[in-house]
Amino acid sequence: MINVIFFGTPAIALKSLDYLYNSDKINVVGVVTQPDKPAGRGHKMSMSVIKQFALDHNLPVFQPKSIRKEPEIQEELKKLKPDFFVTFAFGQILSQEVLDIPKYETINLHASLLPKYRGANPIQRAIINGDKETGICTMITELGLDCGDVCLKEIIPISEDMNCEELFNTISELSPALLERTLVGLADGSIKPVPQCEDGICMANKLTKEETSIDWTKPAAEIHNLVRGIYKFPSAHFIYHNKLVKVLKTKIVDGSGKPGEFVEVTKDGIKVGCGKGCILLMKIKPEGKGEMNARDWYNGLKDR
Repeated sequence: MINVIFFGTPAIALKSLDYLYNSDKINVVGVVTQPDKPAGRGHKMSMSVIKQFALDHNLPVFQPKSIRKEPEIQEELKKLKPDFFVTFAFGQILSQEVLDIPKYETINLHASLLPKYRGANPIQRAIINGDKETGICTMITELGLDCGDVCLKEIIPISEDMNCEELFNTISELSPALLERTLVGLADGSIKPVPQCEDGICMANKLTKEETSIDWTKPAAEIHNLVRGIYKFPSAHFIYHNKLVKVLKTKIVDGSGKPGEFVEVTKDGIKVGCGKGCILLMKIKPEGKGEMNARDWYNGLKDR
């Protein structure tokens, strides 16, 4: 059995932890996740789904504010004698002292085909940029940002209307088996990690607030990709009569009109002019209201 300590925080990593825990080849000996945080309107302290899994399965769980600066937790991890650390959307940078703890390596699951989209938002950036495919890969963690040798890769097609939530779910489904194959292959020597090539390196930087605001002078295709790429994370938006309107679903359609002009209201939504072509607003979330069909929102406007 391969002893593993799993590092992760958001829901995208949960299926991987569950898969490794139930594997007959892997022995999960501990879990590291981010500290509990206030959530919801009442700001009650909320634990990560990874911590909840650990508690439900009687696994040791550690919640450092910064694992690099907490040697007492590092010492506790050493006592568990891990062969590997596995990190998947953990949310903290590891120091060399931490990377040196496992017998073999620290393996990271990264949601892109490295060296493309190193950094914090590879899933969103792939869709925003209109890519036709992305993928997942396992890599050896080094001190640099997502620059370690690659163990295994798997390509994931991106359809024209796939949004980031759907891509998150696909990655969540495909990652567990890839992680297991990586751990087993590294342990028995059948996998030889390959250095990343220097060609094709690009960064997936964090989204800025300015990027989430729809610029109607851009082509319809770019706006459609933005809407898909940040669907509910945190959503593309525009301002209408001093109110923020989040856009959740769109479609590229034929037609022309001035950028930002409501060209036509159809049974499927609102056709809006763009810098090139038109886009159909299908589902939106107006400020202070729930999700609704764009046509219903428009028909309910008192001043239009």
